[in-house]
Amino acid sequence: MTSNPDTTSILPPVIFGTSGLGNLFVALDDAIKLEIVKECFAHSNGPVVFDSAGKYGAGLALESLAKCLKQLNVPHSDVIISNKLGWYRTELTTPEPTFEIGVWKDIQHDAVQKISYQGILDCFYQGNELLGQYAPQMVSVHDPDEYLATAKSEEHRKELYNDILEAYKALALLKEQGKVESVGVGAKNWKAIEEIAADVKLDWVMIANSMTIHDHPADLLAFMEQLKAEGIQIINSAVFNAGFLIGGDFYNYKLIDPLLPENQHLFKWREEFFNTCHDFGVKPAEACVYFGLHAPGVSSIALSTTNPKRVKENIEMAYKEIPAAFWAALKEKGLIEKEYSYL
Repeated sequence: MTSNPDTTSILPPVIFGTSGLGNLFVALDDAIKLEIVKECFAHSNGPVVFDSAGKYGAGLALESLAKCLKQLNVPHSDVIISNKLGWYRTELTTPEPTFEIGVWKDIQHDAVQKISYQGILDCFYQGNELLGQYAPQMVSVHDPDEYLATAKSEEHRKELYNDILEAYKALALLKEQGKVESVGVGAKNWKAIEEIAADVKLDWVMIANSMTIHDHPADLLAFMEQLKAEGIQIINSAVFNAGFLIGGDFYNYKLIDPLLPENQHLFKWREEFFNTCHDFGVKPAEACVYFGLHAPGVSSIALSTTNPKRVKENIEMAYKEIPAAFWAALKEKGLIEKEYSYL
């Protein structure tokens, strides 16, 4: 379904993920978080866009972002915030948070998924409290795919999907009231986005882990072409498959054991990819960003970092040119699909 343009419909090539501000994989000092946010403004032209969520550190990312913006005296007009809704901060009553165990470090709260008409409003207003004097212009339902995956039967799934549709009714009301400017969706399983896009008027979608140099299925590309034709913005997120494609230990946020036979193909792909990058003098991260940004309909990629020195590099990668011979070599080695035509 087509959507009306708004002030967030034209996004910069790079928007800044805030999972690191929520202590994803590592607990950061406040001084480092402040430097990260400061660097985002130092090297950006126009409003800086941050992508956050109540899930990130059980709200810690929202709190940290607000604290940094306030310390830097950032005018409201200079920042655009996307808050993906659906996870609600709760009291931590166990040694570790109960969601995404082992991923978030040194956080003081837990979070539960609340997707319904009232639940999404609860998440919205709690998020606004955590953001303090700032407020999100962009909102969405976060992880509807994970919510649907909890279904115990087909009938139960229908009930859960109805919860999602009710949540979007609440978001549509917020937009109608002028409390937000655009409504989208963020999910790792793009099939859930496709299902929702058929029933809900969306302004933008965020596809995570799905459209990468390692994994780019033809049916997803066709769906992205459809979104492009309908004028729906696409933000491509997790173009490194949660860091694995550039040397990390996690693939799509799951720790990957190189000794297990079922994981051998991933490590073999990465080794050949690294070798090809070396041969052409291309950094693996540059290749991932270029590929992810030049996919059909993609207006922006979301990049996160826990290192302030990498912010400038992340922005510059969006403008990096890569020789055609490099892509030809990847196709020849079967590392990307030979039929892929967007490079």
